Amino acid sequence: MATNKSRFSAKSSSSITPWLGIAAVVILLDQLSKITITRLFTLGEEKIVTSFFNLVLAYNSGAAFSFLQHAGGWQRYFFTAIALGAAAYIIYLLKKHGGQRLFCWALALILGGAIGNVIDRLLYGHVIDFLDFHHAAFGHFPAFNLADSAICLGAGLFILDELRRVNR
Repeated sequence: MATNKSRFSAKSSSSITPWLGIAAVVILLDQLSKITITRLFTLGEEKIVTSFFNLVLAYNSGAAFSFLQHAGGWQRYFFTAIALGAAAYIIYLLKKHGGQRLFCWALALILGGAIGNVIDRLLYGHVIDFLDFHHAAFGHFPAFNLADSAICLGAGLFILDELRRVNR
């Protein structure tokens, strides 16, 4: 009976392992999707999927929304260093707050997305983007990928977690 209690203790529920597993799944799905799109498309090629969504192969050597894309190459190392520093801090936070489910979901998604894009920067010198949403009145939203989606979802969950904490 004591074995069952220790299995469900607060210490085991605050383990970092499940959160790193979620991050690993994000990285895996992100990299598989990027490999698939680069094998099926040439740079700039697009496939219309719906009236508001295309698949397109695009490279982004900058940051979000192509920020600093044409800065001469130094940004590759700068954004990689920022992402790796953020990843280290996120792992620290996951260890410290492993029992806070929503907070850790947010961090795990952000961690997986950040590492997914770091892999691209290190291997190719740019991030592979392929999701292209558009509207006639607004034009095309900058192309993005699954890693970017995970980061945005994680940021949204982080905000939700903070709002829930404030309202307690």
